[in-house]
Amino acid sequence: MDTLVLQDSPPPPTASAMAESTIQNRLLRALAPEDLDRLRPHLEGVPLDLGTRIIAANTPIRQVYFPESGLASVSLSTGEGGRLEVAILGRDGMVSPALLLGVDRTPFDTEIRVSGQALRLDAEVLAAAVARSEGLRALLLRYVQVVNLWTSQTALSNRRHKTEERLARWLLLVHDRIEGNDLAITHEILSMMLGVHRPGVTVAVHELESGGMIATRRGVITVLDRDKLVRLAGTSYGFAEAEYERLVGPFRD
Repeated sequence: MDTLVLQDSPPPPTASAMAESTIQNRLLRALAPEDLDRLRPHLEGVPLDLGTRIIAANTPIRQVYFPESGLASVSLSTGEGGRLEVAILGRDGMVSPALLLGVDRTPFDTEIRVSGQALRLDAEVLAAAVARSEGLRALLLRYVQVVNLWTSQTALSNRRHKTEERLARWLLLVHDRIEGNDLAITHEILSMMLGVHRPGVTVAVHELESGGMIATRRGVITVLDRDKLVRLAGTSYGFAEAEYERLVGPFRD
């Protein structure tokens, strides 16, 4: 996808037309036209390069990212040299939603797992826009509620579900946020994302592959049958996505 740069001049005909035809971020597309107008002159198109840490733990958050494509992983240090993923974000949302709660830093790192593009905005600009618009503030706080649900569902899944079910859920979360059916990912990264030892991940991948849900080749997983993944994930997937639809707007294109 080409880099998107929004400029002050000349502006597009209307903010709503731009949201429909150009902006891919679903959270921005859900904004009222007047709220998008407040943000549009300040949005800057930037690349999201694989492996880039766009938010570092316990450091001031100066900028907000609205992914247009690609995937960001939010993770927490385990204190033993390892990391555990607590959320993934893509074109459904923003990095970091903590700013909407008046928090200028978090203990989480956010890194790019799938390269893409984003619209970047200074945190101060967003804060000023939220202060001026109750509608903007309300919508973004509803998004925070959905993020909390995703995080809670991740914790529940890690506690209650087998590795195969957790892997199915994770693949669905990724599939919701990227173009196409291919994901470049190694078993080592999957192990970190799921908090499971690598042999357990390998067994789970083989289980899904033998069930016709995915295909694998070196460093790439391809989703073959999404419906089967949904059935395997069971109650670990779907609730937060339905809440996004109810509280924010369309979740899948």
